[in-house]
Amino acid sequence: MSKSLTRVEAFSDGVFAIAITLLILEIKVPPVHDVHSVNDLVQALIHLWPSYFAFTYSFGGILVQWILHHNMLVHMDKTSRPFLYTNGFLLITIVFFPFPTALLAEYINTEYAMPAIAFYAFASVVNSVAWFFFIRSIDKPKRLLNDAFSSHEYDTLRKSNHFALAIYITTALIAIWFPYTSLMMSVALWLLWIYLSFVEKD
Repeated sequence: MSKSLTRVEAFSDGVFAIAITLLILEIKVPPVHDVHSVNDLVQALIHLWPSYFAFTYSFGGILVQWILHHNMLVHMDKTSRPFLYTNGFLLITIVFFPFPTALLAEYINTEYAMPAIAFYAFASVVNSVAWFFFIRSIDKPKRLLNDAFSSHEYDTLRKSNHFALAIYITTALIAIWFPYTSLMMSVALWLLWIYLSFVEKD
């Protein structure tokens, strides 16, 4: 790997690590002055389930994206200015996820869930758009991938991104009227990406 790519990978890994670390900060320890018995603490921990869900959901999504990002860099042998900018745009959308995660955890179990779920869904759309430009930049205006990554594999990657973008746009629109249905569709898509990352040929 070239020195330029090594620096890109180190910087990108740092951003991914920061984003994942920030996710856990949303889960707050129950205040001791609100706990007067063992049962109180148990109930307080149970009531944190929206935070557990939001954390797991976002952690899994960021992890899958880190794996894909890592696999792309492994198959690259050079960089370009468009690639550096699109990589930066992608990292902005990654490091932003702790905010919609905290918003989702705070409001998912309330009557105000719709805006929180829709906001998270639209954040996913922006992230998917960032992946669109990232994937395009590794092939155009010049190909940055090595010969080990075939044109067929690139076309499969590009089609997968188009599919994801279409699904995320759909779930974001559905969230306006059916927020929980939208959220379950997004979770199902997240599980699909994890499954595909296991069955994908190395």
